[in-house]
Amino acid sequence: MTRAPFVLAAGLCLIAACGGGDNEVGEFKNDWVGNEIKIQSLTDPKVDGVICHLSHFDRGVWDRLGKGNWFENPSNSSISCLQTGPVTIQNIDVGKAGEEVFDQNQSLIFKQLAVRRIYDSDSDSLMYVSFSRKIVDGSAKMSLSTVPLYDRDVTWERGKPTP
Repeated sequence: MTRAPFVLAAGLCLIAACGGGDNEVGEFKNDWVGNEIKIQSLTDPKVDGVICHLSHFDRGVWDRLGKGNWFENPSNSSISCLQTGPVTIQNIDVGKAGEEVFDQNQSLIFKQLAVRRIYDSDSDSLMYVSFSRKIVDGSAKMSLSTVPLYDRDVTWERGKPTP
């Protein structure tokens, strides 16, 4: 008895687990082999009144079959963030490294698409950086979006940090 149908079915299930999210707000195919651009809406768990939209590439089944490397999506992503209402900032990390607010697998185990928030006290703004993280051979592909806080309706639950 051949195991090919079982292997193919298991592979397709694993491929589905590598991308997408329940906060997907848009998707469209960008070629004839089924590759897609997906757009997700992200909310920062510690900052109310800000939303980010993250776009990334999701390889289709035919592309995976044709090129191999079944269990990995490219590192490409883009992010754009904006204020949607009064901003309430909880206890965020205001250090230079900031803190991660989102991650999603881009491969079976070793690659993630992530978003990190960093507070810039000099310009009084929040920066959101999307990037790809791998255990070895990380990618230099990234995208940055800035949300200005100066002269805006902002509440710091633990007091605004001083520069």
